[in-house]
Amino acid sequence: MAHRNDLPDWIVEALQSLGGAGTIVEISRAIWDRHEDDLQESGDLFYTWQYDLRWAGLKLRKADVLLPASDEERGVWRLRAGRQRLYEGTTASSIASTDAVMGSL
Repeated sequence: MAHRNDLPDWIVEALQSLGGAGTIVEISRAIWDRHEDDLQESGDLFYTWQYDLRWAGLKLRKADVLLPASDEERGVWRLRAGRQRLYEGTTASSIASTDAVMGSL
């Protein structure tokens, strides 16, 4: 069953499929296209995943995987060059020490 801790991995996966950058809608669509079954079987996450997705994006920004919002046009998330490779092969729980961002959700 999917968990909100899967979302950072799914965001990176979606951004990679979108060429490294995308809007929230494009990222959400890519995640839905690839993980619809996971989401539908995820219990409460099915009802909160798009909200939780934004927290996961913040976590990725704090871990320096995504460019800061100030460096990008409004609503666009972009993978930071070089950091994408560092992120590959890890899990959401091992990204920096920013677990506290999502820990209370």
